[in-house]
Amino acid sequence: MTTTDTGDRRVQFDFEIEFANGGGIQGQGFRLDIEGADISDAELADHLVSDLRLLMVSQTRILNKTIIEERHKRSPAAVPVAGSPAGRTQIDLSHTVEDGMIMYPGLPAPVISDLVSREASRVHYAPGTEFQIGSIQLCANTGTYLDSPFHRFPDGIDLAGLPLERLADLEAVAVDVAGSQERAIDRQQLLPYDLEGRAVLIHTGWDRHWGTDAYFHEHPFLTADAARHLVESGAALVGIDSLNIDDNATGERPVHTSLLAAEIPICEHLINLDRLPADRFRFTAVPVKVRGMGTFPVRAYASIG
Repeated sequence: MTTTDTGDRRVQFDFEIEFANGGGIQGQGFRLDIEGADISDAELADHLVSDLRLLMVSQTRILNKTIIEERHKRSPAAVPVAGSPAGRTQIDLSHTVEDGMIMYPGLPAPVISDLVSREASRVHYAPGTEFQIGSIQLCANTGTYLDSPFHRFPDGIDLAGLPLERLADLEAVAVDVAGSQERAIDRQQLLPYDLEGRAVLIHTGWDRHWGTDAYFHEHPFLTADAARHLVESGAALVGIDSLNIDDNATGERPVHTSLLAAEIPICEHLINLDRLPADRFRFTAVPVKVRGMGTFPVRAYASIG
């Protein structure tokens, strides 16, 4: 048995399915989420047929079944936030911006300081009254941030021109590719999902390396073909929890080029995507309304319920 710390269980198995109208399909090493510690072959066969939405099945054989401890792919692990609207849960998907943090080697770290300290403010106000006014100097590509078309194209829409309906309270879908042995996330991995009009959040699990040197090397990324599929499918926004949505091994950026040319904003360096269900949640990532800039940090979050 594989040991993890999730507490969730999945079943791994091979199967053979025959259809009443002829033909059949086979699968090896298939995995499904289960509730509880075990599942019978009969229950698993029903679950498999239902999950794949198969019609006219005449016989299902389950082979080589093993129960493993592994995080569920479709179950939220969300905890309601005190003070949130009744029946809704907010999940913070943003990194904290801190003084001196390094986002990319070679780019300046943010500098956070007092412009006016509390002590200095006391001379301007009545006794017992004080304020702090902060100052921050930062590269636009800091923390969890959003790219507008202007980031890639000189005549593209900038941050100030982005319509709120492309950034706030979007229907969303989480594409779970965590645990993949391949860095490249291709079109085929997006096919099971309804992407039209949705924020598409790619969960790679790479955020586990945040704050370490490993975060900057060999990160997961989307392929050019995946980007074309997102455009053709009508995605509203695309986010990822890794260093870059493109492979940065070369100077080419086909994913940024395709998505931003189609006016699809990109949100990079997300976190906590493992806490989201596959769908039926909403996503918000709104940057400051700055004229003449293409990228800026956001407070990205998901709303469930």
